[in-house]
Amino acid sequence: MKTMNTIPYRPEWSPDILGHGFDMRHIVQPRDYSGHVRCTVIRRRATAGKGRGVLYVHGFSDYFFQKEMAEEFTGRNYDFYAVDLRKYGRSTTDEQKMFQVRDLSEYFPDISAGIEAMRSDGVDKIILLGHSTGGLTASLFLQRTKCPAVKALILNSPFLAWNLPWASRTLGIPVIKALARLMPSLKVSSSDGGNDYAASLSKHLGGEWNYDTSWKPDVLPDVDTGWIRAIDNAQKELRKGGIGVPVLLMHSARSARSGDSKERFSCSDGVLDVRSIAEAGRRLGPLVTDVTVDGGLHDLVLSRKDVRQSVYDTIFNWLSGLNL
Repeated sequence: MKTMNTIPYRPEWSPDILGHGFDMRHIVQPRDYSGHVRCTVIRRRATAGKGRGVLYVHGFSDYFFQKEMAEEFTGRNYDFYAVDLRKYGRSTTDEQKMFQVRDLSEYFPDISAGIEAMRSDGVDKIILLGHSTGGLTASLFLQRTKCPAVKALILNSPFLAWNLPWASRTLGIPVIKALARLMPSLKVSSSDGGNDYAASLSKHLGGEWNYDTSWKPDVLPDVDTGWIRAIDNAQKELRKGGIGVPVLLMHSARSARSGDSKERFSCSDGVLDVRSIAEAGRRLGPLVTDVTVDGGLHDLVLSRKDVRQSVYDTIFNWLSGLNL
């Protein structure tokens, strides 16, 4: 991983790295086991806002950089906000281990900071939008908090189930979780070293998108036992359902695995198993709409132009049906 880009502390709204129309501010959170902690709220206001807005929560080894997505929402008169969670992207500090977490509820204050910023700006109808691990976290947040300001949940390829062989899921994960009780910082390899998914995204590898690879590295970094325990506990808790707001569950039509062709990775989810997403997602609550996106990447809004346009059409048609 290349040297991390760290943004100096900015407590007030100031211009964001995405350029014109985007603002950001840091929110200091209470210290945790890694030291000082902060999150970042990013916003782009609609020209003719209607008191409704979207709060985006990114995934693992990621941050908010999807400028086009924000512009799609503001173009439809939704104010757009995103949060870079603690130890990610704009929120990183030199003293921290990036991406470290021991319970996904650690992110709840960061999501709440985004909601508070929206309400301070007069946004009282909030749609929570989560991608991958951000989808898992957003779902858990709603299940536990029942936040009344959030009127709907949109999930972009949420990490609701492990994409692992049976033996790893049923034997390996419990062993790692047991180790996490005593050694939560023990490193566990999370990658075979390949960058097939990154190659389908990053412009410097032949993809379409530019982003900071110190915040979103080409090869997934190793995680620790505490991270695995946090993910598994959240996935198990969500099997109980309990999300009462309407949920739009979106995922690709197919998955790609290591060794598949570049062409397969260019039109498939190269990270998660889409069948497991659909199966787990339908359990989230009584109001789940499950949509399969043919040709979609793991991050659906980074798919090729025609595919991501169909994603936006699906989202806005669904929101229109909810009068949001």
